[in-house]
Amino acid sequence: MRIALEEARRAGEEGEVPIGAVLVSEGEVIGRGRNRPIALSDPTAHAEIQALREGGMRVGNYRLPGSTLYVTLEPCIMCAGAILQARIGGLVFGNEDPKGGAVSSLYSLLEDSRLNHRVEVTSGVLQEECRELLQRFFRERRKNIFSTEGKKNAED
Repeated sequence: MRIALEEARRAGEEGEVPIGAVLVSEGEVIGRGRNRPIALSDPTAHAEIQALREGGMRVGNYRLPGSTLYVTLEPCIMCAGAILQARIGGLVFGNEDPKGGAVSSLYSLLEDSRLNHRVEVTSGVLQEECRELLQRFFRERRKNIFSTEGKKNAED
């Protein structure tokens, strides 16, 4: 999870929402990802998708059974779907996402009995660090927006 946090910090430094992901198989990192939808002009460029793509390329297969994905924030619907398609064995995430989480907060997609694959889920790993990183990012963003608006209004 610490590597995922490093990726999240890099995303934040690049102006992206600071979410990071790492895919591990047999104790080896096979994929890393960080949010990059702005930089890549790609709405699917979430951290989880980036890590799964890299892992798939590395092993030469889109199926990644036995691997574990570590993510700083609970995956959204799109990413939960990709996790199921990749057939990963485990998901570990830091902070829940009550506005868009598709694992346990808003939806429970990975537990849907109608689907033919199950993922072992662990949540709350380094939760405080993951939460603080996101909160700090949005606090700074709001501060910058309000300070820019204040300057703009003063000039009018």
